[in-house]
Amino acid sequence: MNKEKQKLIRRLKIAEGQIRGLQEMLAKNAYCIDVITQTSAVKQALSGIEDALMENHLSTCVVHQMQKGKQSKAVGEILKVYRLKRK
Repeated sequence: MNKEKQKLIRRLKIAEGQIRGLQEMLAKNAYCIDVITQTSAVKQALSGIEDALMENHLSTCVVHQMQKGKQSKAVGEILKVYRLKRK
């Protein structure tokens, strides 16, 4: 497994721990603002993971697709992700 993939897996495990922590906070009736603060941290963590994946995809897969003459596929994938991010 390459170094970048290992970093992403590590970041996902951290986010997983944060989500488990949120479950515990709710079970223990933690203060609402504290829970909201943690949900925000989880969203930021996932957003950072998405950004890293997209950067990798653009610099590898999209470049490869363009070189192979598959521009419409590359553009379609980028637009799909763009639309998902806007929701």
